[in-house]
Amino acid sequence: MALSDSLLILSLVLAAEAAFGYPHRLYTWIGHPVTWIGRLIKGLDQSLNRENWSFGRRRAAGVLALLLLLAITGAATWALQTALLPLGPVGFAILALLSTTLIAQRSLHEHVAAVSKGLRVGGIEGGRSAVSMIVGRNPLSLDEAGVSRAAIESLSENFSDGIVAPAFWLGLGGLTGAALYKATNTADSMIGHRTPRHEAFGWAAARFDDLVNLPASRLTALLIISAAALNRGASPRGAWRAVWRDASHHRSPNAGWPEAAMAGALGLRLAGPRVYGDVRVEDRWMGDGRAEANADDIDRALALYRTACGLLFALAAGLTTLAWIIGH
Repeated sequence: MALSDSLLILSLVLAAEAAFGYPHRLYTWIGHPVTWIGRLIKGLDQSLNRENWSFGRRRAAGVLALLLLLAITGAATWALQTALLPLGPVGFAILALLSTTLIAQRSLHEHVAAVSKGLRVGGIEGGRSAVSMIVGRNPLSLDEAGVSRAAIESLSENFSDGIVAPAFWLGLGGLTGAALYKATNTADSMIGHRTPRHEAFGWAAARFDDLVNLPASRLTALLIISAAALNRGASPRGAWRAVWRDASHHRSPNAGWPEAAMAGALGLRLAGPRVYGDVRVEDRWMGDGRAEANADDIDRALALYRTACGLLFALAAGLTTLAWIIGH
């Protein structure tokens, strides 16, 4: 697929997905590509991850599982893309429609906005219930500030790996590029954990996910910094300073970039010590503002997010125009 074609599809996808999202009725009818990928990963985990194998053998099996996952996903989407492209505008429309399933601008906004609403309507219990849908930490350990920070952190990190990263790979490789990224990211979320079962088997998925998210996490930080310059009450200078000082200290090589940018832009402190299940994780703080976040701060973060999504679309549209001018 030509770069001008994949960029055009990206521009169409960002606009359509922001407007319509993924219909719930369609999800209940046929599921979602991520759920299909998840079933494949689960099958590979059950087949290749043997508890009686040595650490090294399980790590090698994890490498094989990742390669099989990428080969199957890549072959299926490449064949589909190759079949649709000769159909002209109709094929483009179908490719764009399929690709909207791999980007989650609208649903991310809805889930984070539900936390703000939960805090306002249902108090701390309402906030905890809503935030438990988007984060893995123990909601009972969170007070109002903890719930609010968790929602903003989830917004920041998922803007990077749920929107900017698949958009980046969609722009470079069309449906196949975005699907390969989504398969990698889903594998990391399912098996890329340092648990007794997955520390060896999920090593390849976790490391490869870190690699493919690297460009998008930096781009996400730049989008948030730029959005801060356009949003009243946000600080682009604070966002830049927090990224420069704090991003590299996050336990993730990528999550610190959008979280630090969001923290600095809003004058907050994000990340820091957190509880997952019964385990307390001593993470570094991102930003040097106040830790006492609230529902108003969630709304401010969502406003910044909407502006950043608009900037992402403007960037995609600009690159599409440039690619078509150069190509023609």
